Amino acid sequence: MYKREESKNKQAVNWNKINDSFTTLFWQQNIRQFWIDEEIPLSDDKLTWQTLSEEEKEVYKKVTAGLTLLDTEQGSVGMPEIALAVENLHSKAILSFMGMMEHMHAKSYSSIFSTLCTSKEIDDLFEWVENEPLLQKKLQIVTEKYKSIKDDKTLYLAMVMSVFLESFLFYSGFFYPLYLAGEGKLTASGEIINLIIRDESIHGVYVGLLAQEIFKTFSDFEKENVKKLTIDCLKELFEIEEEYTKQIYSPIGLVEEVLLFLKYNADKALMNLGMDAYFNISEDKVNSIVIAGLDTKTKHHDFFSVKGNGYIKPLNISKLDDSDFDF
Repeated sequence: MYKREESKNKQAVNWNKINDSFTTLFWQQNIRQFWIDEEIPLSDDKLTWQTLSEEEKEVYKKVTAGLTLLDTEQGSVGMPEIALAVENLHSKAILSFMGMMEHMHAKSYSSIFSTLCTSKEIDDLFEWVENEPLLQKKLQIVTEKYKSIKDDKTLYLAMVMSVFLESFLFYSGFFYPLYLAGEGKLTASGEIINLIIRDESIHGVYVGLLAQEIFKTFSDFEKENVKKLTIDCLKELFEIEEEYTKQIYSPIGLVEEVLLFLKYNADKALMNLGMDAYFNISEDKVNSIVIAGLDTKTKHHDFFSVKGNGYIKPLNISKLDDSDFDF
């Protein structure tokens, strides 16, 4: 529920007293999924990068640069504004952790750029992001909802935008890295994308659950009103995504496949909000390589390949001594 007002006496979050059934689960899942970009070796992608055409390189650079912009805004504005507005202190903690991971995602794209691109190319890319009208328009629509929170209704609509971002708008950018990784190209960068998708999946589900809790408190009239506003927002954003997709993907002939993928994920976003699908695109209609890439379960690699998203962090480390080699 919305609570922007500051109380006179501050409360401390009490993790020994939790009032819902899913907070602990999402906190633990976020912790288990924690990763940093330096843990994924990217240098092997340099060889594959040289085999791509200039058009393919340009698409890859632009979609990942666009993702960087969205992650930057979600970490800097989206998650903090929603965290500030919610009343539950445990939810604030989880949203803050998720916001931190959005910054990790944004940083990881810079790691990819520094591996594959020259400094001049990177500078040009970030200048393109800042001046790309469709990217900026999309972000303006989302950010306006974040900045307009003043009651339960506007908080709900801000959460809708967050779910749309995490579960739908990112996916025009995710398509091509998943597509190439499925073909055995840029697989290390593909691992980072898969780790990011794993995060975004639980971000969308969690904020969706918070939104559903607010939705339950609305009158029947209010429910119909916010549902209509939600679908209106979806249609407006999809129009921008459609134009953006045509602009980016036309040179490599993947426009229709990306649009199907976007519709599929838009329906997933609505499901996270407890709403019915709008486009009704079944999984079998979407590129099978990309659908396989959405699987965020553990990937298995041999000892010399990329790390995979199911690695185990060492928590207890001790020095070796001679006795360790007495078999």
